[in-house]
Amino acid sequence: MALLTRTEQHTSAAPSQPGQPPGSLVRSAVFWIFLLVLALVFVGPIVWMFLTSIKTNPEATSIPPTILPDNVTFGAYEDLLHVGGSYPVLRWFLNSLVAATLHMLLVLTVASTAAYALARLEFKLRGLFFVVIISTLFVPGFVFLLPNYIIIDRLGWLDTIWALVVPGAAGAFGVFFLRQFFAMLPGELEEAALIDGANQWQIFTRVVLPNSKPALATLAVLSFLSNWNDFIWPIYVLFSPERLTLPAGLRLLQGAYTTDYPVMMAGAFIASVPVLILFLFTQRYVIEGVSRSGLKG
Repeated sequence: MALLTRTEQHTSAAPSQPGQPPGSLVRSAVFWIFLLVLALVFVGPIVWMFLTSIKTNPEATSIPPTILPDNVTFGAYEDLLHVGGSYPVLRWFLNSLVAATLHMLLVLTVASTAAYALARLEFKLRGLFFVVIISTLFVPGFVFLLPNYIIIDRLGWLDTIWALVVPGAAGAFGVFFLRQFFAMLPGELEEAALIDGANQWQIFTRVVLPNSKPALATLAVLSFLSNWNDFIWPIYVLFSPERLTLPAGLRLLQGAYTTDYPVMMAGAFIASVPVLILFLFTQRYVIEGVSRSGLKG
């Protein structure tokens, strides 16, 4: 009888329905609500820019503002993308794309070679060199404006694309980021390559770099975005309107007394498209490079 009573108590204490416990369901719902709010925070401005760009100027400045346009028009894009128009947006877009791509490749080349030397090669004063490089991270970026301008002027690179590509290519962040990543790679990989007869350059190009794709992709995205979104430096070193980059050229869309908001939002939306495409193609490597050590298996 006592055994039957204990069995009934155990049966009544068990959950009546299979599945997740209520606490887990609440946590899951809160988690998805948080992700939805976070997505709206990041996607919302892009959607708002596009909706404003297809409105008329009176509707874009109306109070209270409207979310969806009453009369959809793509006149702002026609004004910007017209080849013979007042604003050479396509030329600005091409200038930004070429400058950001070349800058990204130069950053990867300089940072990867310097980081490999600091992480794997043995030479005198290696620690001192690393400390000096890291110390430049604590210097505000505006301090380098005047020295970089003087150097670019002496080299004759003012109002050229090289004024946008070369400065900042030897930044300390890329060296530090890749150096920490290279230091975590197993030494057995290099030892096996040495036994197979590989030299130092072959080890770097055929062993270290292929195993560092997540870190390289992350640095590539960051360096591309920093150059693509740069606004102050192109204004200092570029003088010809046709040589401007997209962020610097978009400031010309704002008049002294009036502002055509659909045109400005159209230009901002065009500037955001390459960034979104780049992230879609590299998000797997970026997430892996940030969250893991970069080694699989």
